[in-house]
Amino acid sequence: MTKQNNCILLLLLFCVFSSVSAQQTPTFTEYNYNPFIINSAYAGAQPEAEATLSNIGFGSVDFEGAPRSLMFTFNTPLRNEKVGLGVGIINDEIGVTSATQFFAAYSYKIYLNDNAQPYWKVYDRSFISFGLSAGALIYNQDLLSLGIQNDPNFAENINSTLPTAGVGVLLGYGNFFAGVSAPNILSGALTNQDNLNISRPFYGYTGYHFVLNPYQPDFILKPSMLFKYESGAPLQVDTNLSLSFKNAIEIGAGFRTSNTFNALAGFYLLKNFRALYSYTQGGGDSPLRNTHGIVLSYRGGGGYQTR
Repeated sequence: MTKQNNCILLLLLFCVFSSVSAQQTPTFTEYNYNPFIINSAYAGAQPEAEATLSNIGFGSVDFEGAPRSLMFTFNTPLRNEKVGLGVGIINDEIGVTSATQFFAAYSYKIYLNDNAQPYWKVYDRSFISFGLSAGALIYNQDLLSLGIQNDPNFAENINSTLPTAGVGVLLGYGNFFAGVSAPNILSGALTNQDNLNISRPFYGYTGYHFVLNPYQPDFILKPSMLFKYESGAPLQVDTNLSLSFKNAIEIGAGFRTSNTFNALAGFYLLKNFRALYSYTQGGGDSPLRNTHGIVLSYRGGGGYQTR
């Protein structure tokens, strides 16, 4: 691809994503297998500490500047199990724009029962969790590299560091779960640059785990939905379905309202480790035709295996 074409595509990416948050729309594997990335209330929701590393966007398209996200998160319950803590680092790159967010999260759970549930339940105990997060966003746009002349909007680069704050609520009730969150309620309200527009997305997600045979729970069907809303953009809906076999192998697929198709395959290894591969196929006239991703997770104690 020629340098001129690269510049045109970079400009297109800049225009499409000029309202950038520290986290673009999460993929199937991110919000289903690491809800903490969008909802601080998930911190400590599992009985053991969990760390997740993900690389979304490698090998996406054949030109420089395609979107890519690198993320690391860690969350854990404290001894009384009602309080959860977590930290995360998210780096997003697209075109000439890069955004790196560092955040810490706190959650508090109110339990609705005292009895442990069978292993195929999403959560051992039913609860409502409330979460708060705070951190910083380092935002950069290398506009001068586009080489656009005589346009004041591209006359200088943008470099800014902004505070961030988020809120979230999570309900876990046996096999059912639902959450709402706003990872960055401050948006760009505290910036002193008129040409910097940071989006303020709101998320809602829900799902259920169907155990096909409770007496021999080898197969678990997991439908889920994600809703994303932000000002100036249409409501986005993701509909997904995955199937777990003996809590060792998992496959899934889904569809996004922007004519995007998602697919995943994963394995649970050595009791405490999980590895997932995801593929996203774009639709319409978007230059972002496909995205590959890998999510690696470690959970302490009994891990991901049956108990």
